[in-house]
Amino acid sequence: MPQYDYLYLGDNARTPYGNRSFEIVYEFTIQAVKKLFDEGCQLVILACNTASAKALRTIQQKDLPLIDPQKRVLGVIRPTVECIDKLTKSRHVGILGTPGTIHSCSYPLEIQKLFPDIVVTGEACPMWVSLVENGEYDLPGSDYFVKQHIRSILNKDALIDTLILGCTHYPLLENKIRHYLPESIAIVSQGKYVAESLENYLSRHPEMDAFCSKNGSIRFYTTESEDKFADMAGIFLKGKINVHRINLEAVRF
Repeated sequence: MPQYDYLYLGDNARTPYGNRSFEIVYEFTIQAVKKLFDEGCQLVILACNTASAKALRTIQQKDLPLIDPQKRVLGVIRPTVECIDKLTKSRHVGILGTPGTIHSCSYPLEIQKLFPDIVVTGEACPMWVSLVENGEYDLPGSDYFVKQHIRSILNKDALIDTLILGCTHYPLLENKIRHYLPESIAIVSQGKYVAESLENYLSRHPEMDAFCSKNGSIRFYTTESEDKFADMAGIFLKGKINVHRINLEAVRF
């Protein structure tokens, strides 16, 4: 949907969120959401599994009614879960994620709501985000950590035929993951499904679509060094970007 205007905010100074408590993830996430609202965003997507798992429900139920009932905050877990029914034949699904995402049980809970016959197995991979952010994702040093967790989750459930990459960093490790997986196991990378879900959401909610400006622009904000963010973003976006550094103030309602 290149016609829309996008504002990306990366709280890079305080990442990773994966090992942090529910309270801290919520506090950081609501600060970021409030900043995006202040910048004119009517619709915010928490493009982070940990934030979606630990903060989304509280923000939707408690904060939005106080901030602005017309604004919306969505996550990445539900759109990922909705596609699973069509992908798994064995009805056994694995989740690879940060400790925060796995320990929240958000994926099993959401899957059970929609598809109660599916068996879900989670595996926390605490080192994987660091491998990506330190540029080790395609180097031999990452093989040990990838192999270790693939072996662990398949030992937990040998019937898994679909594996969800439950972290936005993990697609950069997909080649390594595929190397240690049987070919029969499908890998679900979230980006495609979240984008399709957003497109569907806006088509079903024309009133929200009308709030979204459409000038084809993209702005990037970071809470870290601009140069450091640009180097990291270049890994994902394959190009040079303009980024502005911001500070997130504590938000209280």
